[in-house]
Amino acid sequence: MPRYEYRCRACGTTFELNRPMAESSAPAACPDGHDDTVKLLSTVAVTGAASAGRAASAPQGGGGGCCGGGCCG
Repeated sequence: MPRYEYRCRACGTTFELNRPMAESSAPAACPDGHDDTVKLLSTVAVTGAASAGRAASAPQGGGGGCCGGGCCG
C-alpha cells in the first residue's frame, strides 16, 4: 500500500499515511485533529548495491553536447 506525506497548514506538522491509491486525494486530518492539510510531493530514492553497480558500469562520456562531445570539433 502506498505511503503519502501530508503537512498540516494549521500547526505545521508533517505526517505520513498508508492509503490505497484510490484514496490518495481524499482529505486527511493531522494527528492533532486539524483538517486543513495538503498532500506533499514525494520523491523515490533507489539505493543499494544493485543500483550502485549499474552506475559504476555505465559508459563514461567525454563532455557536453548531445553525443558526449564526440561530434564537436
